[in-house]
Amino acid sequence: MKTTNGRPVRVLLVYPDYTDRDQKYRGTGGNYSEGLASISAVLKRAGHQVKLMHLLYLYSEEEYKRKLRELGEFDIVGFTVRTTAFPDVKEYIRWTREACPDVFIICGGYHCTLVPDEVIAVDGVDCVCVGEGELAQLELCDKMRDGIDYTDTQSLYFKLPDGTIKKNPVRPLLENLDELPIPDFELFDYPNLEHSKVGTAIVVLSRGCFYNCTYCGNGNFRKVYPNKKHYARFRSPENSILYLKTLLEKYPFINTINFRDAIFNMFPDWFDKFIELYKKEIGLPCTGNIRFDILTEDTVRRMKEAGFYTIDMGLESGDQEMRFKLLRRYQTDEMIIRCSEWFHKYGITQLTYNIIGLPHEDIHKALKTIKLNAKIKSDRVIPNIFYPYEGTPLYDISKQAGFIPEGDYTKRRVPLVQPQFPEEQVLFIEAYFMFFVKRYRRAFSLPPAIGKPYERLLDKCVTGKYVPYRFLVKLHDGYAAMRNRAKGFLINRLPKLYVALRKIKNYKRAKTKVES
Repeated sequence: MKTTNGRPVRVLLVYPDYTDRDQKYRGTGGNYSEGLASISAVLKRAGHQVKLMHLLYLYSEEEYKRKLRELGEFDIVGFTVRTTAFPDVKEYIRWTREACPDVFIICGGYHCTLVPDEVIAVDGVDCVCVGEGELAQLELCDKMRDGIDYTDTQSLYFKLPDGTIKKNPVRPLLENLDELPIPDFELFDYPNLEHSKVGTAIVVLSRGCFYNCTYCGNGNFRKVYPNKKHYARFRSPENSILYLKTLLEKYPFINTINFRDAIFNMFPDWFDKFIELYKKEIGLPCTGNIRFDILTEDTVRRMKEAGFYTIDMGLESGDQEMRFKLLRRYQTDEMIIRCSEWFHKYGITQLTYNIIGLPHEDIHKALKTIKLNAKIKSDRVIPNIFYPYEGTPLYDISKQAGFIPEGDYTKRRVPLVQPQFPEEQVLFIEAYFMFFVKRYRRAFSLPPAIGKPYERLLDKCVTGKYVPYRFLVKLHDGYAAMRNRAKGFLINRLPKLYVALRKIKNYKRAKTKVES
């Protein structure tokens, strides 16, 4: 058993923060992680020492070990593990063990909660955290400092010297988020983060979600806790304002707030109190994520008054049957269209998240997603290719259908292999999603005598027998690479110009006046 003999524990948090494995350089300091900042704040409040190893691209062995040595000596190295980065994390763990044979290695993050047995089985891993990590990590560090047996710490699985695994029960989740300190923003190179460079702060005031979408891990995350009824929580409105004021005091250059809570309007009473406090005491332009089926026109109006200029919403699939039966998102087309009209009425930009390549989907069902976005006149769209996260119902459906290939499918651009929806068609839909949304919007706005033939022509351009999908995907890949380089250049070299262009794109005038 490891002990520091009364000395504060030195912790290194390792954060693989990239999705493009071929990228070898990033000009910004990457992305903020609320979870790591919260763990750091809890440990530092107790007197322990915490540093961050922020991996902005896939490191080589030599590069990783050199960086590890430069950061100093540590008692614990903790890895945050997401599913798509797990293969890389296994390599980083091996290199860490070679460079620091005596260090204690712990893994946490949503992948560890979904499949803890898979992670604890990795050579070099001493411990895995299941569920929220702040209190478990604090207890581990305190016991390691004091020389107390820590292998009975709740929420942690331990690999014992004889190779057996000790699985401790998961502790109740922290119901009152106000008991947590304000996150340790300074753990990061905060002014150099990608969003910070353009004056935007990523903010998370809540945890959990009370919905059970089949593609999301929240349903399984909730199950691990003994007090699962309290899984969805917000900081109090007053504590949320304190969070924001602390952040803005440290970084006065922030001029936009990006709320990354799962559903910002999840609790109406909380929303009503917070939105009034935010309007009076913060008042910065902001954006957040909400759901169609718990939305009212009054909510949209009040968000506009408080400074929301963009709303993010999960549309996911334009096929209503797939939304109901496959995704468990009980939102009708009519509901989605009606709610979208409120955004246009009050002049709020609407961004929709969409999933392409779902199990049992084909190009015709994917086209329905494009068309529904056109009907609601989405201002911005994000088409995401479906990824089957282990432990989720949609993973099981994909596995049972034989759509998940053998081997490491995490490196595939399209994880599922489906004969009715081949890879080149999925990539085509993703690449040209907004292109066709704009054209279908035009078709739907024209008189039927002209609009209907135009719609049929567009249908053939998407689903026709002779569409050169592979060629068009390669063409778009080249365009996307140039666009991303240009965006990176603007963010790093001309951030003020980037912000100005973003405002021109995102802000729009209300189509009708809002009654005072």
